[in-house]
Amino acid sequence: MRYLFTSIVVFSLFFVSACTKEKPISHSQLQKKSQNQKTHENPQSSQKDLHNIEKMNVSNNRNAVKTVAQPAAVNVLVNKKYFLPKNYVPKDLVYPTVSFIFKEKIEKRKMRKEAALALNKLFTGAKKDNIYLSGVSAYRSYVTQKAVFNRYVKEDGYANARKYCALPGSSEHQTGLAIDVSSSTGKCAAQSCFANTKEAKWLQSKSTNYGFIIRYPKGKESITGYKYEPWHIRYVGVPLAKQMKKRNITLEEYYNVYPVSK
Repeated sequence: MRYLFTSIVVFSLFFVSACTKEKPISHSQLQKKSQNQKTHENPQSSQKDLHNIEKMNVSNNRNAVKTVAQPAAVNVLVNKKYFLPKNYVPKDLVYPTVSFIFKEKIEKRKMRKEAALALNKLFTGAKKDNIYLSGVSAYRSYVTQKAVFNRYVKEDGYANARKYCALPGSSEHQTGLAIDVSSSTGKCAAQSCFANTKEAKWLQSKSTNYGFIIRYPKGKESITGYKYEPWHIRYVGVPLAKQMKKRNITLEEYYNVYPVSK
């Protein structure tokens, strides 16, 4: 089923990483190396840009950013063109009974109930195959997204922050259906080196059996608008997950609304 979207304010779309955890190491190192070349922006101008995006002014431009009409749908599409409402908070957030790389019961440990139950099964299935996983980051509220993005704007300027961090409201983590995972040791958590681990290979092969997809697969960067993230899995339900794997497609291709990076 395809969902209706309401158009809102237009802005430039960048091919960036998704603020998956703290500022990605590769980008952090890159920023340090290019300090002398950094564009020094007017802080008031940067904040004005973010404010204009959040105003959600109605627009009929076909290239406009859109806000999803059914944010609670399990197969909802969220990306840099399709935003969740800023006040959307899933009503059924729970704590999955799986291990995380931290002990605290905080926001980013939560998922929607259906996704949490599926994640429990996925971790159990992995363990039977001698694969030991841990959660890194699951739910992320709009308020948290905004705080993280604003922090990076303050550190690096608006334009630079956009290169590695998703705008508030455009993160799948706000759905409560997405989670970043790693090995039980946390090694290579939300880093490119995770792609070479046995845990990543297991997720690539088996996650669809539990209703999860690798949301930002390799070779689809120009379609999803995000770099390859083998650690970021998204719950869509078993039937759709298997269909997408069989057809080798992303959610953007499923809804025929791509590419998002142009």
